[in-house]
Amino acid sequence: MNLDLEELKKNHNTSYLAGELERLVREEAEVREMLDSDESLHEMAAKELKFIQEERERIEKQVQDILDKDKEAEEFPNEIVLEVRAGAGGDEASLFAWELAHMYEKFSEIQGWQWKVNYESKSDLNGYKEASFEIKGKDVFKKLRYETGVHRVQRIPATEKNGRVHTSTASVAVLPIRKKVNFQINPADFDMEYSRSGGKGGQNVNKVETAVRIIHKPTGLDVRSTNERSQLANREKAMMILTAKLQQLEEEKEASKHAGIRKGQIGTGDRSEKIRTYNFSQDRVTDHRIKKSWHNLPKILEGEIGDIIDSIESGAVGEEEEE
Repeated sequence: MNLDLEELKKNHNTSYLAGELERLVREEAEVREMLDSDESLHEMAAKELKFIQEERERIEKQVQDILDKDKEAEEFPNEIVLEVRAGAGGDEASLFAWELAHMYEKFSEIQGWQWKVNYESKSDLNGYKEASFEIKGKDVFKKLRYETGVHRVQRIPATEKNGRVHTSTASVAVLPIRKKVNFQINPADFDMEYSRSGGKGGQNVNKVETAVRIIHKPTGLDVRSTNERSQLANREKAMMILTAKLQQLEEEKEASKHAGIRKGQIGTGDRSEKIRTYNFSQDRVTDHRIKKSWHNLPKILEGEIGDIIDSIESGAVGEEEEE
């Protein structure tokens, strides 16, 4: 097994084992040197070399297991930023955006994940114009990575007097927070603004300019963090989210080079792709990528989306019902 000991030393998960491997390499060299100088020690040296080899193989297997886990953690990190944004449909769209956020929050509770608000912009009816949340927990990105896209709702709004069904939309974006990124952000490329935070956090939050907004000039990306207690913490959170967004742009560029390969896969990760319809009059949720439907909307909107998530992850295909 060809392992780079210098690289292993840099990884805190493997640094100790790298030291053990170095020790065994030295011991093996010493035994071979001793054997070259005295052939009579052949039997004893052979036993010692066999022991060293077995020990090396055991440690190398441990190292490989750790590297495999690190690779999986990098591919499927246990921390994400989930964004919801109202689309077409005015107030009804903002209410639907809030319902989607509530659905994911309840699902996070069921999964035992941590849920935290980064930023909220509310409509007059207390829906979400846009909002950003941080979710931490085992397999969070693996489970939610296919939720990115446009979600559509079909229902009669409470304010509708003639009983007509309205169609509204909200978009969802799921951004993995990776430990390693392939680029650096040039400080000259962004503007940073500070303002007073509204909402929870005590008197200090409303008196001091703790809320942070970062605008990335080359891409036009706009990131906000308002719910941490200090300006520094909000700035760090906003930079984390901006980095995740820029990383996603890089990955989308790379993916577009292999568009033909991705065509047959579930979802492109494009937030403009219509992925799911929530039809209230028929008590039905339909995922258009796998052409499969589920019933009992009240339970689904209270976070019971495990069956939907599992079906999408496995790529199961059913018969899509008529709209």
